[in-house]
Amino acid sequence: MENELKLKFEPNTIEHLGVKMYSHIPPAIAELVANSYDACAKLVHVKLYNNPQKRIVIEDNGIGMSFNEINNNFLRIGRNRRKENQINNCNRNPTGKKGLGKLALFGLGNTVEISTAQDHVEVSFTMNYDQILNSDGEYKPTFEIRETEKASGTTITLKELKHKSTFSLSSYSSSLARLFNFRADDFELLISLDDKETIKIDNKLKYENITPEFEWSKEDILKISNEPYEYKGSIRGSIITTEKPIKPELRGVTLFANGRMINSPEFFGKAESSHFYSYTTGWLDVDFVDDWPEDVISTNRQSIDWENEKSLALKKFLHNILTAIEKDWRNKRSEKKEKKVQENTGINIVNWKKTLPVYISTQVDTIISKMNDSELSSSDQESLLNAVHNIAPEYPLLHWRHLHSEIKSAARIDYERQDYYRAFIEAVKRYINKVREKSGSTNQTDGGMMGTEFGHQKILQVAAAFNKPNGNKFHADTYKCIEEGQKYLSMGIVSGARNPISHEEIGDLRDSGLFSEKDCLDMLSLLSHLFKRLEDAPNP
Repeated sequence: MENELKLKFEPNTIEHLGVKMYSHIPPAIAELVANSYDACAKLVHVKLYNNPQKRIVIEDNGIGMSFNEINNNFLRIGRNRRKENQINNCNRNPTGKKGLGKLALFGLGNTVEISTAQDHVEVSFTMNYDQILNSDGEYKPTFEIRETEKASGTTITLKELKHKSTFSLSSYSSSLARLFNFRADDFELLISLDDKETIKIDNKLKYENITPEFEWSKEDILKISNEPYEYKGSIRGSIITTEKPIKPELRGVTLFANGRMINSPEFFGKAESSHFYSYTTGWLDVDFVDDWPEDVISTNRQSIDWENEKSLALKKFLHNILTAIEKDWRNKRSEKKEKKVQENTGINIVNWKKTLPVYISTQVDTIISKMNDSELSSSDQESLLNAVHNIAPEYPLLHWRHLHSEIKSAARIDYERQDYYRAFIEAVKRYINKVREKSGSTNQTDGGMMGTEFGHQKILQVAAAFNKPNGNKFHADTYKCIEEGQKYLSMGIVSGARNPISHEEIGDLRDSGLFSEKDCLDMLSLLSHLFKRLEDAPNP
């Protein structure tokens, strides 16, 4: 009988944890870059080659590995360097802890050549994916040890690549930039193609083709939400919204811990029906997640286990943050759009709305709010605002009366001051003066002049110039009634203006409601009618 238990692994473990999990090139390269960062490298250079031989080379100037470290650390699958308290001499928090990242090598190429130096001793070895699959659970790569002028550093070359498509430098550089958020000042990551163009990968590259419209910094993010959260003060980052919709793959907020992505862009449970999400991107550093006792980060670092108690608390907080930012975004965007439209149309919306009755202002507010929250172009918004303004301009009740221009001109200033009785008086004065001017009357009594100049067979005949459509005259009584009506209406409106003002204060007339805004408008409409009739009268 056997006296010990044995755990054996099947070679296809490499296939499932390496090839399947790291089937895309940028995430696989990211694992190797992270290893270099953990090895205190100050410079990592990712070299892509389409010609003459398709391959990927990752070079770093880190501390390298000794033969024993290769054997005990690098070639041990699933080693947790954090639990083993493996330390480095550059005070960087390790970004890896599952010990599976090295399997990314086989997600990229069939043959892996590794050359690593430490203290001027270089160990080179080659691993072959097919040979590993055909092994019996124990694989022994061939190696070579030699002295070298190189003090330290590691070079990994991936050959017989599984991906046959041509490398795109711009695409890969942007993808890698979105997978890292290293804050170390002494770390630089470069990527090049065929030893020609070289691109530096940094945080700026994440949003190279994104023009921020609004941005919320760490301070803004923490200030915008009053929700309590135990790690609130440890969150850093930036959330950006753009003026135009961004590409779907860039939408959402990415989470990083110790410089590496731990959750791909998302909105943390918020319903994404609002077009706010088409304009939003950003990143947050949540390093504390890496320190939780339970590992909640998926092996491929694409997502967090949101069912964990601590994760749920984080998700709730982030959900509330985005809710607050969405509200702030709508306000900022509305103000900006409104300002731009005002500049182009010349309409001061604030001042305009002050001249509107409350029930009209409320409706205009609704239209403008919907307009600012819409996807209409600036020119369409301007056209819409102009249309609304034309329908309901400043002091719309005065506008909608379609008053005679003389009456409107005489009353406007006092009407806009809400001095409605004085507006009426000024309009009456204008009418009186025009009657005296046209008739040539010397009657000094305004009301009396209306009786002597208007009426049947008097000087100002307001209906005399009109005939039936067939050219025949109207009945004599028709002319008489219209002329008498002009006389008595004119006498009455002059009396209604003059007599009260002789005995009462204008303020009392207005504030008592005896002469309201509507009364003013009704009188101005009547004056407009009388003024039009006056103009119809032939000159004496």
